[in-house]
Amino acid sequence: MPTLAQVLPFLLTAILLTAILLTATPGPDNLMVLSVGASRGRRLGMAFGLGCATGCLSHTVLAALGVSAVLAASPVAFTALRWLGGAYLVWLGINALRSRGGLGLPAESGAPAAADSAARQFFKGMLANAINPKVVLFFLSFLPQFVVPANGNVPLQMAMLGVVFTLQAAVLFGALGWFAGGIGQWLQRRPRAGLWLDRVSGVVFVGLGLRMALSR
Repeated sequence: MPTLAQVLPFLLTAILLTAILLTATPGPDNLMVLSVGASRGRRLGMAFGLGCATGCLSHTVLAALGVSAVLAASPVAFTALRWLGGAYLVWLGINALRSRGGLGLPAESGAPAAADSAARQFFKGMLANAINPKVVLFFLSFLPQFVVPANGNVPLQMAMLGVVFTLQAAVLFGALGWFAGGIGQWLQRRPRAGLWLDRVSGVVFVGLGLRMALSR
């Protein structure tokens, strides 16, 4: 098991690194959470953000089992994952471009459809993160730096550190979705503005998908 002396520096580094990535160099996950929160409201923005954070667990498992190292060492497999992730983001973008500007139901409505939409956004966020090849490489390079072989059971240490990273990411991504959702609540009273924001979100998703698929 990781010791407290391992976990505290890891958690501090993870929080600082995630915060820097959120503000200085926003990546696909950050931009997608902002887009969903702004265009769909707080409930769905937070759901998508929590899904992105939960997707980190899949990378944790792969890194702990050594699968990520094999994937990163195989150009064919890595390229296939890159194209799959890019195609998924493009598909999400096309759906946003085809939408009619609906921003979801207000939080106080309590309608079952809103809960269903939140669940769908959660799984969309989780899948978008899980098939992001750059996150595969991040976990493969980040987690081992805080593993202490002398403490035994290296895969278990990586798994526990991955869970810690996921929890802090859930807090930060959830907060990002919540604040972006404030824009969505304002837009609920302005359907035409919501329509154009959906178009902007669609362009963002398509652009991120093409960048992921074509990047080297």
